Amino acid sequence: MRDTCFYFAGGGTGGHIYPAIAVAEQIAGIEPEAEIHFFCSMREIDKRILGQTRFAYTPLPAKGFSVQPKGLIEFITSFRESNRIARDVIREGKDAVVIGAGGFVSASVCWVAHRLHVPIALLNVDIVPGRANKILARWADEVFVQFEEAGRYFAQRGTKANVVGCPLRSGFKHPDPNAASMQLGLDEQKKILLITGASSGAQNINKTICSLLEKLSAFADDWQIVHLTGLANYEHVLSGYRNAQIRHTVLTYFDDMPNLLAAADLVIGRSGAVSVAEYAVAGAPSICMPYPYHKDRHQYLNAGKLVEAGAAIIIDDLPDEKDRTEWLWEELEELMRDEEKRRQMAKACRMVARPDADVKIAERLLEIANEKVSKVPKMS
Repeated sequence: MRDTCFYFAGGGTGGHIYPAIAVAEQIAGIEPEAEIHFFCSMREIDKRILGQTRFAYTPLPAKGFSVQPKGLIEFITSFRESNRIARDVIREGKDAVVIGAGGFVSASVCWVAHRLHVPIALLNVDIVPGRANKILARWADEVFVQFEEAGRYFAQRGTKANVVGCPLRSGFKHPDPNAASMQLGLDEQKKILLITGASSGAQNINKTICSLLEKLSAFADDWQIVHLTGLANYEHVLSGYRNAQIRHTVLTYFDDMPNLLAAADLVIGRSGAVSVAEYAVAGAPSICMPYPYHKDRHQYLNAGKLVEAGAAIIIDDLPDEKDRTEWLWEELEELMRDEEKRRQMAKACRMVARPDADVKIAERLLEIANEKVSKVPKMS
């Protein structure tokens, strides 16, 4: 395994990068001599996340597919340039395995791997496969999925699907709730309401919570808020809290989500595939407000898995702010007052959690390397 390099390709959001990092960490732990390299987008979030790891990474100028003339030209140009960069990097290793984590970054790298006869695996954590994974699956030796529904989709199309769950960062295995509280200077005597829009923030969630701050003052004796706004909305949200009576901590982003989610007594957030897996593993009761503008509404379907288990409630991100705010407050007020219901939701979370997905995927990738790499012509 000394000369094998595992190339992970994905980026643009934490939802593509974090599962790949989780698997990479396990590969490095099982086989320290294996090399690991990431291909990511040129977005700042990718640099921020990967820059805190020990793994080398190469940003690619890849752009998403578009049918608009200008967008299509940009896609083709960036795809060709990304191919060239990826091919040069992959050729440096003697043997390789490529793992596509979804999205436009993975397309060019997997195309290069296909042309070089390099083994390909895919990570598909959403319940509805994205466009890139649907296309790339034809070349994949195996697809690792979080949900049975996604597994059936790939299996019906002749690609081996392995239902293992969503790989999460190693910090989720043994979180320390007190560590997050100490780092943020929180009141240990008060419960934590965590507001998060994932790595990019969620403007409608931010607006809705700011509209509820006066009502939330009724819980000021027993609760405090940690609000992760995303970079673009920080100043606006911070100004919204100026007169808030409930104790609060407002941040653009927080890297130590394993410990923060473990400390949270209730979460309000989006329901991307990684987010719902993190809520479940952390045992965090949640009010999910799915992003409403995806054509396939996959965030609703992701959240539905938690709702079926009794671990979450869904609130529609309605276009009308007044309707959205009233509906959220109705559910939020009840849950903040009902400790027993939150306890039951936390218990249900742990029943559906799959904390060992990263280990299972890493072990299987090492098997693929042993099975396939020896049959691949050496690259020069």
